[in-house]
Amino acid sequence: MLNQLKAESEAAGKGAFFASLLPYLTGAQDRLPYATLAPNLGLSEAALKMAIHRLRTRYGELLRKEIAQTVATPSEVDEEIRYLLSILARTAN
Repeated sequence: MLNQLKAESEAAGKGAFFASLLPYLTGAQDRLPYATLAPNLGLSEAALKMAIHRLRTRYGELLRKEIAQTVATPSEVDEEIRYLLSILARTAN
């Protein structure tokens, strides 16, 4: 899914922009504070937050689409997402 998101960004001519925002999508610990990154990208802090929100939203759409291909019915997608999040929460502790 990250590869698809990267490809979409590159196709839109925003490959470097995607690379700058990727740490905020993956939860990397070494990401810059918004106030530091925003001016580097020529954005206001609010615009940076919106760009990150949109990236996360698109990632969520791709995740739902991928999960939908692994379950028997569309109603199982939310259940699978809840299960995935519970596993991730346990491994984060």
